[in-house]
Amino acid sequence: MPAISGTEPVIRPVEAELVRGCIRNRRASQKALYERYCDAMYSTAYRILGSREEAMDALQDAFIQVFRDIASFRGESTIGAWIKTIVVRSALKKIRNSVSYVPIEENVHDIALDIPPGISGEYLEKAILSLPDGYRTVFLLIEVEGYSHQEVAGMMGISAGTSKSQLHHAKKQLKRMITSINGYHP
Repeated sequence: MPAISGTEPVIRPVEAELVRGCIRNRRASQKALYERYCDAMYSTAYRILGSREEAMDALQDAFIQVFRDIASFRGESTIGAWIKTIVVRSALKKIRNSVSYVPIEENVHDIALDIPPGISGEYLEKAILSLPDGYRTVFLLIEVEGYSHQEVAGMMGISAGTSKSQLHHAKKQLKRMITSINGYHP
C-alpha cells in the first residue's frame, strides 16, 4: 500500500491485507471487505435513495466497482471513505435521471433547523425520507455526509446555487413537519 510521503499511512494493517487480497481476486478477502462495510454503506445508499430495493441495487453496483477498481486505491484516505465515495456516486447515478432540479436564485440564505428534544430519531429519519428526492439527496449529502455545495454540485451535475436552494427548501419542509408535531414552535 503506498503511503503519502512524510505521513503515516491512513489504512490499517488489517484493511491493507484485505485490499491486497482483493487485488489478487481472493474471494475470502472480497467477502471480508464486503461484510466489514456493507451495513454502513447500505445505510448511506438507503438514506439517499429512500428505497430498500434501490439501495441494494446501488450497493451491489458500488461493490462491483470497488472490486473492479481496488487496484487504483492509493491509500490517501481510509478504505471506508473510498468505498463510501463509490456508494454515494452509485446512489446518485440511480436517481440522477429521475430527479429534476429547478435552479433558484443564488442568494438563498441557509436556515437553522432546530430539532426539539421530544423528536425521536425514528420520526426524523421518516421525515427526511419523505422529502422529495432532490431535497432529500442534497440535505443528506451536505448535512449528514459533510460534502460542500461545490462537491454536491459536481456529483449531481447541478450548480452550487441549486444545491443551496434544494438544501434551503429541504430544511423549510423539515421545519414545517417538526412544527406540526405537538404544536412545537422554536
